[in-house]
Amino acid sequence: MKVIDDINKWKEEAVVATVGFFDGVHPGHRFLIGEMRRIAEERNLPAAIITFPVHPRVVLQADFRPELLTSFDEKLELLSATGIDYAVVMDFTPSLAALPARAFITDVLSGQWRVRTLLIGYDHRFGHLRSDGFEQYAAYGRACGMEVVGAEACSAGGTTFSSSGVRRLLQKGDVAGAARALGYFYRLSGRVVKGCRLGRSIGFPTANIAVDEKCKIVPPAGSYAVWVIVGGERHKGMLYIGSRPTVNSDSDRVSIEVNIFGFSKDIYNEPVAVEFVEFVRDDMKLDSLDELKKQIRADKSKAGRILEEQL
Repeated sequence: MKVIDDINKWKEEAVVATVGFFDGVHPGHRFLIGEMRRIAEERNLPAAIITFPVHPRVVLQADFRPELLTSFDEKLELLSATGIDYAVVMDFTPSLAALPARAFITDVLSGQWRVRTLLIGYDHRFGHLRSDGFEQYAAYGRACGMEVVGAEACSAGGTTFSSSGVRRLLQKGDVAGAARALGYFYRLSGRVVKGCRLGRSIGFPTANIAVDEKCKIVPPAGSYAVWVIVGGERHKGMLYIGSRPTVNSDSDRVSIEVNIFGFSKDIYNEPVAVEFVEFVRDDMKLDSLDELKKQIRADKSKAGRILEEQL
């Protein structure tokens, strides 16, 4: 997959394309992309995703804070695995947001990016005020020699896949359900930063993580069984999210820290990623450090059993 972020680098004379933010690149997205690839193969044309580096609502609403499933780099990595030829990265500017759907199709997609066939997601709308629908898109396409094709919704077991549905699962801590909906484990990536070293003092050293993408969803407070990727290797681990109520009863500062099983290397300031497998327990205030150590031992045992089942 080639990433194109400059119209001056665009050499294709005709492509099959679809447009969207594609947060999470979930099975619904991959179904749409697969359909686009099938159409591209039938027409002997390259297949291109047209997407945006920031959520369009950030441009439309200055105070909007998206709750992302993937960072931009993670999204490109997932898109590259779909077999498409191009990811066209288009800046979503106020002037682009102000374009009506007709101008976006005729001037931008057809005129600039030379889209010959446009695949529209079953619920996708674009253009200023998002007032037009598929019939209007098809008419605008015919006027400029573009074929506009509508895609069906992807569903399984009566459930239609959506980014908003995955967000709801993550927001209530159902990381296992989110993994089933995404088709992969939800991930947080960042760097290891200095912490208070409480874990080390009670026999469970942790790596404190500063998440790279500040707009990514962080699941609610509690403990989770996770896979930990550090130095290109995958390890079992348990992740804690919370304010350590047993020792910091007045603190509302949330930390994200992971205990990597059987790991003793110094990874301060190193990149690390965690993949959420299953929720273990809610955060809670315990009566003493001894009670906390006892609970953490139980958490580690439960997380270990969960991860063993994944092998």
